[in-house]
Amino acid sequence: MGVCVMALGGLLAACSPTYDWRTVMNSDNGYTVDLPAKPSNDARQIQIGSASMQMAMQTAEAGKAVFAVGTVMLPSDDPQTQRTALDFLRDGLARNVNVAPDAHAVQIPLAAGGEVPGLEMTLNGKAGEEQENRTVYARLVAHGRHVYQAAIIASQPLPQEQVDQFFRSFQLY
Repeated sequence: MGVCVMALGGLLAACSPTYDWRTVMNSDNGYTVDLPAKPSNDARQIQIGSASMQMAMQTAEAGKAVFAVGTVMLPSDDPQTQRTALDFLRDGLARNVNVAPDAHAVQIPLAAGGEVPGLEMTLNGKAGEEQENRTVYARLVAHGRHVYQAAIIASQPLPQEQVDQFFRSFQLY
């Protein structure tokens, strides 16, 4: 997980301040979200507990920020497996900026109506070898056999309307 977050942090070097919002429907992973630029895709194996799982990442950068949705495919929809994956993602985000994992409950909308419980975090800390300032905004949620990490990693706090645009648009199928 640290590799995913650190790779996103490395993308912050060459940035454009333009937000060109577009709605991205990811049918394979079951979500829709507005991203501020054309997204790129990546996938890798991560180790959660004793299990190797695939994490697909869809990222877009704008300004001095990277907007990303990571999706972990779980072996089952077992609540303990979901909790283990959520804890792993929460703790990994906090560890990557050298702060305690501080999250509070939030409702994540479903595209068909209704909501599911999730976690929301805003973290400020130092990341990478250069110990550069990073602000991380994240929402984590388990839904069926998926655990999602919608995150923004920025070199400085973002205007609230950009954060809101991203998180308000994030909906699960």
